[in-house]
Amino acid sequence: MLIDPDVCISCESCIPYCPVEAIAMKAAYTAIDQDLCVECGVCFRAAVCPVEAIVEPELTWPRTLRALFSNPITVFQETGVAGRGTDEVKSNDVTGRFGRGEIGFGVEMGRPGTGTTFRQVQQVTMALAKAEVNFEKKNPLTTLLYDPKKGRFRNDILDERVLTAIIEFKVPIERAKDMLEILKKVSKNLDTVFSLDCISRPEADGKLPALAELHRLSMETSDHVKICTGLGRPKKE
Repeated sequence: MLIDPDVCISCESCIPYCPVEAIAMKAAYTAIDQDLCVECGVCFRAAVCPVEAIVEPELTWPRTLRALFSNPITVFQETGVAGRGTDEVKSNDVTGRFGRGEIGFGVEMGRPGTGTTFRQVQQVTMALAKAEVNFEKKNPLTTLLYDPKKGRFRNDILDERVLTAIIEFKVPIERAKDMLEILKKVSKNLDTVFSLDCISRPEADGKLPALAELHRLSMETSDHVKICTGLGRPKKE
């Protein structure tokens, strides 16, 4: 995003709308720090500029990735999905992505006010790749891995900054402990934050072995969950 200095009247109305604090006063006009900007488009869509000085330029590679991972209305061409991850887990009765005896993880890196870079994300994907994790193929992030076996991204995108990015994978429930230990270890060297999503399918009797395993490992889980009760026979068992 850009602000036309010839049009800007320095009213500062747009400053509070930037989720990464990239907008600030510069000399006699308001400007957007291009290194910090994640191209989320919030300042533009908010339509708070009284003189329409905020401009949405045509982006080129690799900066286009900033918008793809930060602007919720963009669609990733390779996956056909808008946003940072795959379709929500509540569609599992149709997709069958997660089976019984498995636990899925979503590592949501960055957040408003912090953001992250692909270099930071790569630290996590490389650590997981050493454990022979298979990353979700329909995730936009996975399509950018030039070497999935090593969890490496292309060098030309490493310093691109995005609002958030989600690493998705699944493993047998008995490997949950290994995954948590890897994530705990790599988190100590990150210059950003991440939250951890856990995904599982209940047994026929309603029990959740994956949740029981997380509790056994002394992991506190949030009560704010998404549960698909189904509207009939599942399309995929």
